[in-house]
Amino acid sequence: MAKSLIGLFVAAAVAFGQYSAKPAGAPPSELAPAIAAELQKQGLQVFSGDGKLYCEVWLRAKAPQGPEVSEQNVMLKSIPHGALLGAIRFAQTGKDRRGIAIQPGLYTLRFSYYPEDGAHMGVEPNRDFLILSPASEDTDPQATPSFNQLMQMSRKASGTNHPASLPLWRVDSNFNEGFAQVGEDWVWSTKLGDIPVSIILIGINQH
Repeated sequence: MAKSLIGLFVAAAVAFGQYSAKPAGAPPSELAPAIAAELQKQGLQVFSGDGKLYCEVWLRAKAPQGPEVSEQNVMLKSIPHGALLGAIRFAQTGKDRRGIAIQPGLYTLRFSYYPEDGAHMGVEPNRDFLILSPASEDTDPQATPSFNQLMQMSRKASGTNHPASLPLWRVDSNFNEGFAQVGEDWVWSTKLGDIPVSIILIGINQH
C-alpha cells in the first residue's frame, strides 16, 4: 500500500481520534484457501479509540463481472448478485448500521441489493450492500447465492431474522482513497479491483 495512503490513515486518526486505521497483512489462514486466493494481499485494520483492534477487512483483488442488471438504484450493476467481494474479521463485538450486533469472528462479504418493497423504503439512497456470512460455512468463491439463500446464510452471522450488512457504493467522482469519518459514519474508500468504492465500516444506528 502506498505511503500516501498510510498518510491518509494517520491523518484520519489525528483529526478524529475515535477510530484509526493502518494496513493489514495477508488474508487469514482460517479462510478457505480458494476464498483467500481471490483476495488482495493486503487489507485494512481498524482500531477503536482505546487502541484495541476493532476489525480487519480484505477485498477481492479483481471485481467479478456479469451481465449488467436493470435494477433501479443499484450502482454496481455488473457485479453478479451473491458474488464474493471480500472478508472481514471482527476482533471485538461490532455492529452493522442497523445496530445489529456482530460477534467476534471471521465472515465473508458477498454482494447484494435489498428488494424494492415497503419494508426497505429509505434504508439507503442506493441498494448496494455487503452481506456477512460465517466464513467457516462459505468456501466457494465462485458461488452466487440467490437473495433468499444469502439472507439465510447471513442470519447465522447476525443471530437475528435480519442479515448483517455493510453499505457500499461506487465512487464516480471526488474519490479519495483512505479511512475517514464522514458525518457520523466511518468510511473506507478503496479499490475493488479497478472499481473505486466506499464502505461504511462503522455507522450509527439509522433504523
